[in-house]
Amino acid sequence: MFCAHLQCTEFKTTANQRFHLWLPSRRASSAQRNMMSRACSAHKSVMPSTYVSLHCHLVFSTKDREPWITPDWRDRLHGYLGGIVNGLGGIPLAIGGTENHVHLLVGFRSSHRVDYFLRDLKADSTAWVHREIYPQFSWQRGYAAFAVSPSDILNVKRYVVSQEEHHRRKTFQEEFVAMLNEQGIQYDKRYLW
Repeated sequence: MFCAHLQCTEFKTTANQRFHLWLPSRRASSAQRNMMSRACSAHKSVMPSTYVSLHCHLVFSTKDREPWITPDWRDRLHGYLGGIVNGLGGIPLAIGGTENHVHLLVGFRSSHRVDYFLRDLKADSTAWVHREIYPQFSWQRGYAAFAVSPSDILNVKRYVVSQEEHHRRKTFQEEFVAMLNEQGIQYDKRYLW
């Protein structure tokens, strides 16, 4: 309906990048221009905010899966991880783990990048453990992050907080490989550990 009265105009940014903008042509009457302006204004007000439902199940282990996270300070670590998640703008929904790894269920905002978030989470928690508990502590370099649908949040919460019980039957390595397979994530066994 308005297409005949639009023309494509090319612009260049200061970095010489090109972009195109469709503007009313000179041939459009003032009534047509007003109608297009009202249509564009109505379109702009359709969704004024950003809405995000983004939850991730995060998993990472101690370096070489060393059993450093002993029961006498495990709850303190989980609490500190939750505080870091809050400080980074995330929402900690559940945190659990055993002596050699942790699981977190986290709600993310639209501005989060998973890799930056985990980098900061691991660095800040490592610094705290060095200061308070064990100076030789470190996390593995990698991690796993799995998207969680809203309908599955309660199941994942239960899974995360019942890690000690779960690992009476299965090792971390068995669990991790099973999670990768369940999510359809391809991996090379040579680089898992």
